[in-house]
Amino acid sequence: MTLSGLEQRIVRAVQARESALLEDLRLHVGIPTGGFNEDGIELTRRLLTGRLEVLGAAHRQIPGDPKPDWLGAAGAYIPSTSVCARLQGATAGRVLIAGHMDTVHDPKGSFRELSVAPRGKTAVGPGCVDMKGGLVIAVAALEVLEELGVPASWTFLLNGDEETGTYHSERAIREQAAGHDFGLALEPALPGGALAIERVGSGQFMIETRGRAAHAGREFAKGVSAVNKLAECILAVARMPRPEAGIVANIGPLRGGVATNAVPDSAAAWGNVRFPDPASADELGAMLDSLQTEADAMPGVVVRRSFNRPAKPLIPGTQALALRARGVAEDLGMTLPFEKTGGVCDGNIMQDAGLPTIDTVGVRGGGLHTPEEWIDLTSLVERCQMLAILIARLSAGGSAALDAPVTRS
Repeated sequence: MTLSGLEQRIVRAVQARESALLEDLRLHVGIPTGGFNEDGIELTRRLLTGRLEVLGAAHRQIPGDPKPDWLGAAGAYIPSTSVCARLQGATAGRVLIAGHMDTVHDPKGSFRELSVAPRGKTAVGPGCVDMKGGLVIAVAALEVLEELGVPASWTFLLNGDEETGTYHSERAIREQAAGHDFGLALEPALPGGALAIERVGSGQFMIETRGRAAHAGREFAKGVSAVNKLAECILAVARMPRPEAGIVANIGPLRGGVATNAVPDSAAAWGNVRFPDPASADELGAMLDSLQTEADAMPGVVVRRSFNRPAKPLIPGTQALALRARGVAEDLGMTLPFEKTGGVCDGNIMQDAGLPTIDTVGVRGGGLHTPEEWIDLTSLVERCQMLAILIARLSAGGSAALDAPVTRS
């Protein structure tokens, strides 16, 4: 298949927006949306949904749900999920586009602006690839389709808590997935521009231990150290991973004790797990649960866990969708290799809800979640062109778009 005359017009229209794409990226990178920064997230919401409403989308906000309190309080602000829908007929291929407005970067930190390299090929900035760049190209792609009169049936979902586990927006994502035919999440491309077609699942856990406080000098023998018990549990968790099988258990932050001369009566550790399939998730969950003791045990152990991002295996519908994306890329003179990744995203939830989903259709870059986060600026135009044509083809073909013959391997 080659580009149609209309698709060639899409290519030219996106190319004509090259400078505007860069300036839009500069604008959004300069809006701090990390750390549940309400002002930044709400400003980003207004800017993006306002443009989508101009295209005829109906915008509504779904209130966010609370997350487990042991994961840390989100504060007074729980971001809602914006759903902007422009669905055109029951027979059209309905595309759910998902993007997150939040980043991992400190809104009060010094890393706050987009800085373009001298040759203009790359730039660094907070969230420039994860995923401000993806948001920018997706909105532009839809604007180009509207400008050229290309029929497209889509819903754009915007959440503000992907980087913290999607607890507030999971229900909204699952609800929207049920009413669509294809899922596209705007995560950045894997290194080299690859498309992630398989992802592991992930979960969070907390191990809390209790002991008996005592003066370390006068009554040490009467004390029971919660820290020592926690150390035993941490060593047990260290024996759980089998990275060669995609099974990971990692302990991160720790809490325990208030003074060196006091036997601690409380301690806790938080951690993360990764798993390739439901059976592995159940295995990890059972091993963590086995650390728990009876309610009156001394020392005692309580385990809390939430495995809320299921694994995303390669299923036929997603493979077919990925091949459609590859077909568009090749028609544009690009390559689109497929890879697996140990990362997780909202695409895990979308596919688990029954929606074939590809989730690295955003821009190219690297250094995610670091002060060196960078973007390949040429990918603004290239990935916007790919996204626009892919949405147009999926909308035009309906569900049959995944049944049409594919000649590429």
